[in-house]
Amino acid sequence: MEHLEHDKSLSEVHGQVVPANAGSKWKKIFAFFGPAYLVSVGYMDPGNWATDIAGGSQFGYALIWVLLMSNMMALLLQSLSARLGVVQGRDLAQCSREMYPQSVNVVLYILAEIAIAACDLAEVLGMAIGLNLLFGWPLLWGVLISLLDTVLLLYLQKLGMRKLEAFIIALVAIIGSCFLVEMFIAKPVIADVVKGFRPSLPGEGALFIAIGIIGATVMPHNLYLHSALVQTRKIGRDEASIRQALKLNTVDSAIALNLAFFVNAGILVLAGAVFYTSGHHEIASLQDAHMLLAPLLGTNVAPILFAVALIAAGQSSTVTGTLAGQIIMEGYLRLRINPAMRRLLTRMLAIVPAVVVLVVAGDAMVDKLLIFSQVLLSMQLAFAVIPLIHFVSDRKKMGMFTIKPITKVLAWLIAAVIVVLNLKLFNDSVGEWMSQTSHFWVKALVVALVVFIYVMLIVTTVYPFIMRRKEANIFVHENVKDLAAAALEGSAQPFGRIALALDFSANDGKVMRYALQLAGVNAHFVLIHVVESASARKMGQDAHDYETRQDQQHLDEYVTFFTGRGYKAEGMLGYKDRAPEIARIVKEQQCDLLIIGSHGHNTAHDILYGETINTVRHMIKIPVFIAQ
Repeated sequence: MEHLEHDKSLSEVHGQVVPANAGSKWKKIFAFFGPAYLVSVGYMDPGNWATDIAGGSQFGYALIWVLLMSNMMALLLQSLSARLGVVQGRDLAQCSREMYPQSVNVVLYILAEIAIAACDLAEVLGMAIGLNLLFGWPLLWGVLISLLDTVLLLYLQKLGMRKLEAFIIALVAIIGSCFLVEMFIAKPVIADVVKGFRPSLPGEGALFIAIGIIGATVMPHNLYLHSALVQTRKIGRDEASIRQALKLNTVDSAIALNLAFFVNAGILVLAGAVFYTSGHHEIASLQDAHMLLAPLLGTNVAPILFAVALIAAGQSSTVTGTLAGQIIMEGYLRLRINPAMRRLLTRMLAIVPAVVVLVVAGDAMVDKLLIFSQVLLSMQLAFAVIPLIHFVSDRKKMGMFTIKPITKVLAWLIAAVIVVLNLKLFNDSVGEWMSQTSHFWVKALVVALVVFIYVMLIVTTVYPFIMRRKEANIFVHENVKDLAAAALEGSAQPFGRIALALDFSANDGKVMRYALQLAGVNAHFVLIHVVESASARKMGQDAHDYETRQDQQHLDEYVTFFTGRGYKAEGMLGYKDRAPEIARIVKEQQCDLLIIGSHGHNTAHDILYGETINTVRHMIKIPVFIAQ
């Protein structure tokens, strides 16, 4: 399926990598590798570290199996996301916009933006904590310094997709190398680590930690991101090419996510080997973990490596988070803004709350802010997973590449587990908020939020089933034939009364030219101009200021132009607001067609100067011709 340029995911890098031109067979294969590495950094961002450290310090290696299970869930979901992008050539946000009603899409977009801001918040704080641990800089400085990565991202995007992927892979390699060295220093007992792969929940708080690990593992923005990144590879649209792309993207995902599993397992094993075995079972904050590494391991190298890995994790995650934000905005809203502005906006949404908390409450609140970011993520996850499964299960859109029944069952089972666990985390957090306030309106607002989330969850799940059932009852070809036959009924009649909206600019020439082309022999032209002077806005037709008189004079000249060519024409001035006045005159004069010039404004200009065409279109019931 071909799409317009403005409909392509990440259009500036869409189809930029052409595996067919890579050269040798192996180079062609490796040309597909890269997107999953950008996705994998979301699975090892600073938001995951706290749950890994807490799990290792409290229960040793006993919860490694939870990490492995989470990784397997993530692998299936990311492969579905890649399948959606490869087969449909659409990202998750675009598919959602096409499936759900506009009101639902607005909510889904807002929730997705909240998830992006929550991810970025964790990354900003992780970066700030890393700089604090490594150089002793205040956390507030670190948060403000994180603004500078806007320039870095813009530079990397200019270099091309492969350079951006190489940069991320280098950061992932730094993170992995740091923890590999720390493993050698900590010397965990391998036999005990292997036992951790046996499913068990030791202790009362193990379930809560396990929920936190699963909730922090699958990131909603990664599902949007992966479905767009695979489209940076230009492939043939034949069955063999698509199957090859699906296969290689699955391999890419498996390698990248297993690296992410290694990093998360490395953090948990490090915490188990250092803190659990030494009796420090309550370590959960990044600062405490860093502080205790040196005295417990007897070397200053370990905390330095820990801080370096934390900075690399924060920096890599923030790059991919920005790309996800661009995909979500363009997909849901079809709105493309300057990349620098988009990056700055995303970063400010994370920095502002971080700065406020640090200034008001101090560094002690950083850990709670990290936890809050994970709660926001857990709240949004269901609204990405459920639509994804719907889309890759849709035989009408996916054809022979629709997921198999066994895959569908596994996907819905994983979705159920993730949704239930994340809703539990969300409900527990809401219960804690409710217990900490005695204000009725605050509690009412929280309850309304909970109800709203559950209603949206039901709508997101059920609506695609209803739509598929409706589509199954639609006979497309018969309807098309009926419509075509209806178009031939009767004889085409030329427009009789044609309204022209004029603004005495260069657009008027185009409007009048099209009017003459569309007019019949007996056409009657109604020339409309809305006076916008201060007097006209206040006094209406009683205004006789200079601008009103000049506008009437110009309108009379236009009338003379048409009457001189044998047409009937009359000029009518409107006052005050343009759109309502144009619509009023069109209705009163019983016009058959309105021709209006396109002002060429962008969104900012529409906000400043007002938006006319769309407003008028919704006020009248005749055809509107836009002269451009």
